[in-house]
Amino acid sequence: MSGLCHDAPVTERRRTRAWAIVRLAGLARSTAESYATVWRRRPMVAFYRQFVDPGDLAFDVGSHAGNRVRVFRRIGAKVVAVEPQPELVTVLRWLYGRDRGVRIEACAVGAEAGRALLHVSSRHPTVSSLAPSWMREVAADRRFASTRWDAEVTVAVTTLDELIARHGEPRFCKIDVEGLELAVLTGLSRPLAALSFEYIPVVVERAVACVERLAELGDYRFRRSRLETLRWTTSGWLDTGEIVAALRSLPPGGRSGDIYAVRADRLVEVTGRRGG
Repeated sequence: MSGLCHDAPVTERRRTRAWAIVRLAGLARSTAESYATVWRRRPMVAFYRQFVDPGDLAFDVGSHAGNRVRVFRRIGAKVVAVEPQPELVTVLRWLYGRDRGVRIEACAVGAEAGRALLHVSSRHPTVSSLAPSWMREVAADRRFASTRWDAEVTVAVTTLDELIARHGEPRFCKIDVEGLELAVLTGLSRPLAALSFEYIPVVVERAVACVERLAELGDYRFRRSRLETLRWTTSGWLDTGEIVAALRSLPPGGRSGDIYAVRADRLVEVTGRRGG
């Protein structure tokens, strides 16, 4: 019996060590994927110049390893980078901690301030989520078949309104929060000039709810870009009804992407730029 008692702590240490190795490998892979595509830097800068000018403020909500922070800084914009995963916050501080144009907020963003449980995927940190219902729903997509949320950490939560009170109103806000998009927009009480959020066809009604929330805040026009292509799927900007219809027509197994929303009074400015 004494042998079993001694073996149990050893087995637990091995499991902990193995998890740490998997976690480190996942972080390294995600960071490499964010920064290894050198050939995409110029196209990304050109794409986001539709929305951001030098000296503007941009919010990167769900900053992950900060590849969008790099893009916004290359344009000359100031950035508030928001990320709840402690290890990724460490990466952001290592990369941008000395940059006076970047403020790092180590927290999540939601409908109200407080604390919440973050479900972490060690192998795929980009899909760590505060939305258990979203995690269950995306399981229907074969691309999530190998995804496991194998750890949990309690993180601080703020709201977009609170971030605006601390840092000012952004000219552009990128939202990438794995199922918590509607909660993020619920914590916003004013129509921002421009923003983006992710959509996944298998849970398309979540994106529809975000579109409808933005329509409550103001008069917006919308456009869709497939994941990381930096190319528009339509030749022009759509109103609320048109983008909702377009989203609902997507096949459940289709490619995910991002919805970009521009306030109607800013649309002429955006469309007058290259790519707009």
